[in-house]
Amino acid sequence: MKRTTLIACTAALVASAPAAAQMLRTMPHGPYECALPGDASREAWIPQEDESFRIARASRYRNDAGRGTYILKGDELTFTAGPKNGQKLRRTGPNELRSINEDGSTGRMICVRVG
Repeated sequence: MKRTTLIACTAALVASAPAAAQMLRTMPHGPYECALPGDASREAWIPQEDESFRIARASRYRNDAGRGTYILKGDELTFTAGPKNGQKLRRTGPNELRSINEDGSTGRMICVRVG
């Protein structure tokens, strides 16, 4: 009976290990420009220069206001220190992030890696 329990526990740990390892990731390094959608009669995109940032090594970012850190857990990026502390973005593509509204829904602002 003990051997069966041990085998079951070991199998459960091995099965969950790849999921746990993939849970924390980093974004590709480089500059991310953020914008809001415009309209067809004027600008297609309205740049949000104050929201733009650059991802660096070791889960760090920087913008004109300073430097900080972030964590990417699953598809949710959270700025954990620095000028954007507390802001959350949702990864919607390999080089693309979207803002997250207070209710958890995907927002309108998009940030795209440009370099």
